[in-house]
Amino acid sequence: MQDNLVNLDEFQLSDEELFAHYENDMAESEKITAPRYSYWKSVLRVFFRKKSNIFFLSVLALVILFSYVYPLIIHYNADVDPWKYLLDPTSKHLSPSAAISKYGFSIHWLLGSGDQGQSTFDAVWYGSGISISLALVCAAINMIIGVLLGAVWGFSKRMDVIMNEIYNIVGNVPYILLISVLVRVLTASFWTMVFALTVTGWIGIAYFIRTQVIIIRDREYNLASRCLGTSIFRIALRNILPFMTSIIVTLIATEIPSYISYEVFLSYIGIGMPDMTLGKMIEMTQPYMFVKQWGFEFWSPVIIASIIAVVLYIVGQNLGDASDPRTHM
Repeated sequence: MQDNLVNLDEFQLSDEELFAHYENDMAESEKITAPRYSYWKSVLRVFFRKKSNIFFLSVLALVILFSYVYPLIIHYNADVDPWKYLLDPTSKHLSPSAAISKYGFSIHWLLGSGDQGQSTFDAVWYGSGISISLALVCAAINMIIGVLLGAVWGFSKRMDVIMNEIYNIVGNVPYILLISVLVRVLTASFWTMVFALTVTGWIGIAYFIRTQVIIIRDREYNLASRCLGTSIFRIALRNILPFMTSIIVTLIATEIPSYISYEVFLSYIGIGMPDMTLGKMIEMTQPYMFVKQWGFEFWSPVIIASIIAVVLYIVGQNLGDASDPRTHM
């Protein structure tokens, strides 16, 4: 063993040169050297990892651009524009090619003209803005009420008894029947439709959230919070809802397109809003569905409504998948 010992005198160095005092900083030793984790950066990284999401997001951006910005750029007037070409009988029911031949190439005539000679393209995008706005307002109201109430509902046993009785009564009433009756009784308008779609629309969301909360409410960190005296609302808001981000985003993805579908259906059966929405256009052009050269008037709003619903659903579903922390590995 002595053969392995090193004689430090061979280096001809002083003790100060051979040995140095090392300061032990406790604060520095506790720091984590792993890269900083950002939840939403990870969500976006996972979301954009799929190239198809970039395509669908681009389509969604175009839809929003044409629905909200395009009518402002052309100064579309819902009271004037539909009747602009009324006195010209040759301007009515024109196919895209016939309209372009008559007026020259213009974005206004890409979908032909309607029964009053109006631009179908302009009318479709103006109606899209109203339909999307209705869907966003209804989704926001129902999601806020449903998620917050559902989180507390799943945690409070006393509230669970009351809300289960309300759900058993209201949940068994056909939703579309209730909406139809409310729209019929009240004066049809944008806010009437919002009221009809939200008066009970939140209860299904709240029940779904309540079921999810029951699954995770008795985990150790929630029991510890309750033992420390934390209120149920604070536990639901701080401990439960962040854990359910991906579930909530997925719910939003299904809710927004569904309200567009409700609006289109109610207008199609004749009890929708008086505004020129996508549903109103489909209802007005229904007789032209199978008429030769007039079909564009019916199928244009149908196709645009379908594209909006599908793109919103796909983007929302993929964003919901990306919101799941298990996909961030």
